[in-house]
This record gives sequence, structure tokens and C-alpha cells, in this order.
Amino acid sequence: MGQIINEEAVPDALLQESTAARMALIEKLADFDESVMEKYLNDQEITPGEIRAALRNATLAMNVVPVLCGSAFKNKGIQPLLDAIAWYLPSPVDVPPVEGTDKDGAPLVRKPERSEKFCGLVFKLQTDPYVGNLAFIRVYSGELKTGDKVANPRKDKTEKISKLLKLHANKREEISSIGAGDIGAIVGLKFTRTGDTLCDNGDFIVLESIVFPEPVIGVAIEPKTKADEALLAESLEKIAREDPSFKIALSEETGQTIISGMGELHLEIIVDRLIRDFKVSANVGRPQVAYRETVTQTAKSEGRFETMGSGKEQYGHVEIEIAPGAKGSGNQFECMVDESQVPPQYIESIKKGVLDSLDSGPLIGYPMMDVVARLVGGSYDEEKSTDMAFGVAATMACRKAASLAEPVLMEPVMNLEIVTPDEYLGEVINDLNRKRAQVNGVDVEKGRQVVHGKAPLAELFGFSTDLRSATQGRATFSMFFCEFAVVPAKRAEIIIHKIKGV
Repeated sequence: MGQIINEEAVPDALLQESTAARMALIEKLADFDESVMEKYLNDQEITPGEIRAALRNATLAMNVVPVLCGSAFKNKGIQPLLDAIAWYLPSPVDVPPVEGTDKDGAPLVRKPERSEKFCGLVFKLQTDPYVGNLAFIRVYSGELKTGDKVANPRKDKTEKISKLLKLHANKREEISSIGAGDIGAIVGLKFTRTGDTLCDNGDFIVLESIVFPEPVIGVAIEPKTKADEALLAESLEKIAREDPSFKIALSEETGQTIISGMGELHLEIIVDRLIRDFKVSANVGRPQVAYRETVTQTAKSEGRFETMGSGKEQYGHVEIEIAPGAKGSGNQFECMVDESQVPPQYIESIKKGVLDSLDSGPLIGYPMMDVVARLVGGSYDEEKSTDMAFGVAATMACRKAASLAEPVLMEPVMNLEIVTPDEYLGEVINDLNRKRAQVNGVDVEKGRQVVHGKAPLAELFGFSTDLRSATQGRATFSMFFCEFAVVPAKRAEIIIHKIKGV
């Protein structure tokens, strides 16, 4: 298992190749280190210690990236990797102090010293069968001790540190404190999630959070037996806490539970965890693309909510204008009226009604994206107007305006990188053309063709099988989310009829 390492001289058969590789390394380091350059030009011996020092400095300056060979499967090369981490990567004092913001958004700096106020970032959650929830934290400043009460400024909650753990791969050690630069785990936090900041109680600093992409693929999942129903829901909730890029939703049309993630492999691993770790038996449907909707024109509509009769009378009236926003800007709400038309106390309810209505688009009910909704008019009644009436009126107006603003369907598009032998390049490109892909270029790397492009996710289900068939198993590919793009009109029509028909 790679635990015992034998160090011996390079065999004669590999000596020439090894010497050439070492000289290439020294030549590159000479570009960044004057002492190495001087010895190299004078044909003087350069010691391993000098090479490591030069390599560390170049790595810290982000001029080079050390690459090591090995295999995690049988721990091949793991010890040299751990040594390289200690030799070449920065310690907490080698990087600039962490920056955050206070309540007003003004910048704050915390130095990596125990004498500073405590702050740390929770970067991972894990469900443990023995101790419950584990929150992995990287401490940037100060010291965290067992029994401390700390603040979560993002959630405006207080957490108590009941137990701290130091992690050693497959075993854990209980400790009393962790300080600046340390990584540890906290047991039993109630409110904290991945990306949250923890700081001293009474202090306020928010560190840069982790941005998670929106899921692009979903499948329906249901328990095989009635007995598995509660366990499935509980297990999915635990996985969702651990993995913020994994989402769970209930389909209003079918009543099914839909799980969404970043790709087929992501969801396959989650389903495998349900079976292996949580002992839940479940049926999984075919993958479905997570479409979005947006608008292409500006449209305006009004919503009026008025109740009369024996109960409490209510009144709310708004005019909402919907317009396309900048790509990637998200959904936005703008208030364009003065308080003579709509009093300020109702604006928050109108905003909530508008943004909630954008969760379901007019075409087939997928969430809307990059839409600007403006409150451009309205009226109120001093005696009858309520928050609820304005919220309902805003929802009605927003939905009407969205349906009039020429909505279109958006689909996730993935960046692709395919590495293939020369002789299969034609078959690979032909296959991509059939999948509505856009080929952006082809590079040559060490005798193999590297194809760069992007394609709609809807066309990439089963792509790994197609690629293996086309190249006799000799090509590999990687893909990641790129953007949402408008679905061609004819195809969008087919998708809408298909989904509405279900």
C-alpha cells in the first residue's frame, strides 16, 4: 500500500533521461533564482537543498507549479507528495493576512497570530455516524477553545464549541484548542453551513464566502419501500448539508422528489452513497436537464388584489415592468415609485412577491434568470392596504408581465476538452457536430489531439460511451459548466410540448 519506500540509485537504463530532466529543472529555476543561475553558468554543483529553496521561492511567488507523479489508488508517491507540500507550499505566515468586511462592508484585516481576535472559515461539513455533524474550519487568526461561544455573523447566531478535533486521515484526536493557521473540526454546530465565518462573540467580520454553481442536471428519486421513505428524506437532507452544489426539490406537477447536481457522475456518486453509507434503497429516474427561463423584451402589467365582504377587507395595487437584465446579473428588483403611490412599508412585501414569482417561469415553470423587475406604479388605501395584499398583487403583475415579455427557454452549456489519438479526430468532431457542439479549436500535445469546445448538456448524456465507441476506448474527456444559452426555437417547442405533455 505504498507505506514502505525504498530509495536507491537511478538505474543505468534511466540515468540519461533522469539527468536530462534534472538539468531542465535547474535551467527553469535559474530564470527565477540568481544563485542557481550563477552556479549553473559556472558549471558548479547545485545541492538538493539549494534546488528545494529555489523551488519554494518560485512556488510562493506563483512563478512555477510543481507537478509530482503518483497514484492515490495504491498510495504510490504519496510520501513524496506530503514532503513536497511541506517543502514548497506556503505556511500561513507566507501569505498575506486574510481580509474580510464589517457590518457596513468596510474592509477588515486579521493577521495570522494567536494574539489577534479569533476568526475562521468553515469550508466543509460532514455527517459522522459516531459524533454527528462535523464542521471543518480553517482558523485565520486568534485561538478557538473548547467551551467558547462564537458568533456566526452571516446567520446572526451564536454557536457553542462543545468539542474540537484534530484530524489524522482515518483517525481523530480530541484537543482543547486550535490557533491561527490550524485546520480542525468542530462537533455539533447547529446553524453554521459551508462558507460561513465564525468569529469572537461580540465581534463582526465576514470572510469571503465560497461560491457554488447552480445545479445543471436532475433526476427523480423515490424510496423502494414505504419503510425507506423517512430514511431517504433524512439521508438526502444530510448529503445536502455536506454538499452545497446538491439540491433537493419537490415537483409541484408530479409530486416527485427531484435531486439536482453538477453532472451524471455527481448524481451517481450521491445515489451510491445512499445505498452504501446510509443503507437506503431507492429508484432513480432518467437524468433531466435543469433548464431556465428568461425574457427578451420589456413588458408591463398591473396586479390588483382586493377583497370585500364580511371578513377583513384588503387592498393592494401595483404596476410591474419586466425587462431583460445583463447576462449573469441574476434577478433584480428596482423601485421606481415615490411614497405617494406606494408607502415604503409595503416595498419589501412587493419585492418578495416579485422575486418569489420569478422562481417559476411562464413557459414550463423553470426558474427565471437575469430578469429586472421594476415597480413603476401602484395605489393604496390607508385603511385596507396590507403587506399580504401588496405581495399577492406583485406576484400577479409579475407573472402577467413575464408572459408578455417574449420569454425564452435557456439550457446549460458545458465546456468540453477531449484528448484523442490523431486517427480518431474526424470521428470525434463528427460526433460533436451531431450534438450541436461548437468546436473552438484543436491543439496538439505530445502527439495527441486536444479538442476544445462547448455543447448543450442535453446532448451529452451517455457521451462517455459514445466517445469510447468512436475511439476504441482511447480518448478521454472532461467537462464543466460554462453558461446558460437560449435553446433554438424549434427545439424549445419540442421540449415544452414534451414536458407539458407529461
